[in-house]
Amino acid sequence: MSTRTVLVINSGSSSIKYQLIDPDSGDSLASGLVERIGDAVGAIIHKHDGARTVIDEPVPDHGFGLAEVLRLFDQEGPSLKEANVVAVGHRVVQGGSHFSGPALIDDSVVELIEQLVPLGPLHNPAHLKGIAVARRLMPDLPQVAVFDTAFFQDLPEEAARYGLNREVADRYSIRRYGAHGTSHQFVSKEIARRLGREDLKQIVLHLGNGASVSAVVDGHAVETSMGLTPLEGLVMGGRTGDIDPAAVFHLVRVAGMSIDEIDHLFNRESGMKGLTGQQDMREVWKLIDAGDQDARDAIDVYVHRLVKYVGAYTAVMGGLDALTFTAGIGENDARVRAELCHRLAYLGVRIDEERNATRVEGPSTISTPESSIVVTVYPTNEELEIARQAMTLV
Repeated sequence: MSTRTVLVINSGSSSIKYQLIDPDSGDSLASGLVERIGDAVGAIIHKHDGARTVIDEPVPDHGFGLAEVLRLFDQEGPSLKEANVVAVGHRVVQGGSHFSGPALIDDSVVELIEQLVPLGPLHNPAHLKGIAVARRLMPDLPQVAVFDTAFFQDLPEEAARYGLNREVADRYSIRRYGAHGTSHQFVSKEIARRLGREDLKQIVLHLGNGASVSAVVDGHAVETSMGLTPLEGLVMGGRTGDIDPAAVFHLVRVAGMSIDEIDHLFNRESGMKGLTGQQDMREVWKLIDAGDQDARDAIDVYVHRLVKYVGAYTAVMGGLDALTFTAGIGENDARVRAELCHRLAYLGVRIDEERNATRVEGPSTISTPESSIVVTVYPTNEELEIARQAMTLV
């Protein structure tokens, strides 16, 4: 049987990320980025077979950008025809209560994604642009939407429902939807395969600029930290995470701030950036090493929130077998991992300090044989998960 591939597209408001993936082997055959769409100066980067092609040119819209990407596949390789592309997989952040798995895109699916724009105003409009362009430029290929929220669609009612007036919550679709579900699903499945057990009680820590934690029992999510929007939960690069909702009323009444100003403050100017002036964790550690107390306090706040969630989710599941770090900070910041794991010693967590501090390609178990919980660093691969899910519908 010849190799089959999936072209995975993640369309942002001013960018398009793409990868050509063999879902069977997990290999990435090509990848690239179109950035600064709509600006005076744009850029397209295409990587294939060790070669890197960079084009600096204005990219007026998503249609132009994707057309250029298809031209680069023809010109620089690999040829999409020869690569036997059988589907285009699209990342879509917000699937609401409509989608509990991947969906073959037709006009009715597009309409549902449009209806969900109020729940995903920063992401869904951009995904819709990418979908529209891909359907126009590649009309013969099946297009599949894979939703960040789908893995959390079946959360138990006790975890998904807020203590908000039921009528208001139902009328305006207010519940916990979660995010990063594609990553949590991929990592939790890989850990189950790695440990040779389906009956695991797992916590997955997806720690990047955006950060979330999930509790997974027997392969099914039972809790997640992000809520109606990605603002809830952990302290993040620019987001507050959990905060008393009355802080909004207070800032309106006392500071005279508008709802849009508070939205910007909570989502863009808070978290590590608001606490230290730095959004990049590497810069925060530099400040700490230089003796900056605010930065040290910020890391304490960050780790404290992680400790709270791990403890709470262990209680929800009635135990914990595996704890996994993934995404940019989770995979690369040994100091954050060490600080959290030391504070989880009461659960029987023991880590190998040397192994934790050693950067390796691929998955790495950092707990000791004596540890009652298996602690792993596992690189996430949302694009591969999107490709695999797309294949289930082709």
